[in-house]
Amino acid sequence: MGSSSACDGTLSLDEFNASAKALVTKWRGIDVDALPDWEWRPCRKMGVPSETEGFVALEGVYRIRAGSQIEESSDDPVPDDDVVGHDTSVQSSRDNVHLYDFHIVYSFSYKVPVLYFQGLQAGMHISEHYWIFTSSASFLIANVCNLSLGGQLLTLDEIKKDLPPHSLQLLNESKWTFITREEHPHLSRPWFTLHPCGTSDWMKLLLHKLGDKDRSLQYLPAWLSVAGQAVGLKIPLKLYCSS
Repeated sequence: MGSSSACDGTLSLDEFNASAKALVTKWRGIDVDALPDWEWRPCRKMGVPSETEGFVALEGVYRIRAGSQIEESSDDPVPDDDVVGHDTSVQSSRDNVHLYDFHIVYSFSYKVPVLYFQGLQAGMHISEHYWIFTSSASFLIANVCNLSLGGQLLTLDEIKKDLPPHSLQLLNESKWTFITREEHPHLSRPWFTLHPCGTSDWMKLLLHKLGDKDRSLQYLPAWLSVAGQAVGLKIPLKLYCSS
């Protein structure tokens, strides 16, 4: 049997599908209730779900910008970086709360995964939910009691204001990581995306110590450690641990 194409930093479609489904399964096994699940979405052709093509989706991630009013319902101190908490009451204006969706799509041209994402403005009142504090920004994943979406898509400038400084620095300094806007290949609507040029180069470096089987299955978790960071999406360390 030939070696995995992941050894050169790329993936075949079959390897992408296997890695995507392994990511979905492993993510669900991580005991962090605050995180929504990545889900496998089969593509539909003539109304019939495809058995060979699809993408992975993480949707309903809320970002609270500076200026939001956050009141904790307990007397616990404010948590350190990357700590998960709960039972928070949030009241925020539509301008301060943004809703993000993230999709991982296979690129037939580059033979690597590509991160597509979009943000919406939202006005909301939330109780009994979970949140995650990162070093410079707060992602909020919520069980929403009352939520009204403004429906207004965020511009790139608005999205950049949501990003923590290290993500902006990565985007500004990296010759391989930059944001463009193009049509989502499966939804036929414009989404922002991290351009995949150079992905195979840095993925080859990240994966070179793994065997062929581990290399292809661990591809997406390793890739998310870079792609997620670029858009301020914090990925739990447990995702990278071997099963």
